[in-house]
Amino acid sequence: MELPITLAQVEEARRNIKGVALRTPLVRCNTDVPENLYLKLENLQPIGSFKIRGAMNVMALTARERLARGVLTASAGNMAQGVAFCARRMGVPATIVAPDTAPSAKISSVERMGGRVIKVPFAEWWRTFETRSYPGVDATFIHAFDDPHVMAGNGTIALELLEDLPDLEAVVIPWGGGGLSCGIGSVLRTLVPHVKIYAAEIETAAPLAASLAAGEPRMVEYQPSFVDGIGSKTVFPGMFAHAQKLLDGSLVVTLKEAASAMKLVAERNRVIVEGASACAVAAALSGRAASGKIVAIVSGGNIDLDKFAQLVAQA
Repeated sequence: MELPITLAQVEEARRNIKGVALRTPLVRCNTDVPENLYLKLENLQPIGSFKIRGAMNVMALTARERLARGVLTASAGNMAQGVAFCARRMGVPATIVAPDTAPSAKISSVERMGGRVIKVPFAEWWRTFETRSYPGVDATFIHAFDDPHVMAGNGTIALELLEDLPDLEAVVIPWGGGGLSCGIGSVLRTLVPHVKIYAAEIETAAPLAASLAAGEPRMVEYQPSFVDGIGSKTVFPGMFAHAQKLLDGSLVVTLKEAASAMKLVAERNRVIVEGASACAVAAALSGRAASGKIVAIVSGGNIDLDKFAQLVAQA
């Protein structure tokens, strides 16, 4: 099976991100059922999200003269923060194209890090992923997911999982563009091919589940919600091809299930998770992933605290 990235690329990425991205803890979720559910706490990264891994790896591998012109990405918030954080660290300008539905908490964080934000309608934002550029911005584009170096950075999470829990049996990963799932999936398929790998999606925007069922990329209705870190109208063809090879399926959860998962993790583990992370936890709690030792990837914790309090109170 030809995978999107190699183990050697992931090992190189691990060296590139050392000292910038944290080696995050793996903790047991304090639930009775399932009793062997673990949480990979990427919300503890300096930017509150796993995205720092891919962003730093790309920038470490980019020639300094190219970086000097600045970097550009399209993001609803977390990759924006990853790129802005690394750009500030390396002393280069960062421009972020964000959808007009992006949460203010994430946009404010990007601006505090010195990133310039350009907010555009959702359709225009999505086109930026396809064109890998934005009019009037002469900078190195860093794709949020469809980039082997980004996926290799994300794949370092799998190396840590296998060191901390070598007998894991399933992993549930939030599906946004697919860079996290395909990065982790490539490492697991190489080293422990028997492990089950599932994407997690939200009911209001679940193109991967629809595409896997149809055997080809499909368009779905997109409804904005508090789950803002994942979800779109469709799946990139290249990422869909990777998903077909790597994943055992996509587990779709409801908004109610996601909010309940947020509350459970806050109550039992005293951890704040954003909507995307809650989808992975909710999917793992549903019993559809597998029996045995299951890991839910807590991809981030960047949620407005007032919104978080409201959701938890209503769950």
